[in-house]
Amino acid sequence: MARLIRLRNRGNPKTAASQLRGGIIMGIGMALTEETLFDERRGRIMNPSLAEYHVPVNMDVPHIEIVYTGIPDEHTPLGARGIGEIGITGAAAAVANAVFNATGKRIRDLPITLDKLL
Repeated sequence: MARLIRLRNRGNPKTAASQLRGGIIMGIGMALTEETLFDERRGRIMNPSLAEYHVPVNMDVPHIEIVYTGIPDEHTPLGARGIGEIGITGAAAAVANAVFNATGKRIRDLPITLDKLL
């Protein structure tokens, strides 16, 4: 049974890495580009489609190497671990800390834009 757990947990590392990478890219977008703009007078969203809502594309994101242990979770059936979009959790904070280290200015309102740094 232990052998089955190990094989099951490593079942599709490419999919797991892709999920994690996608979450990291979403975190980068949250930190730098994604912002919903509202019209205060009419209460409408000013960028309701992807044409006006800026998300990171392939050229915006550096190479991301995914490394994980593949150790089965002893508390779940078959040792499976959920990766999902857990990569988004710390990505925006990491970008904000990098901006702080580079500029000395702490930005707490995302996205981090040039006007907030000046």
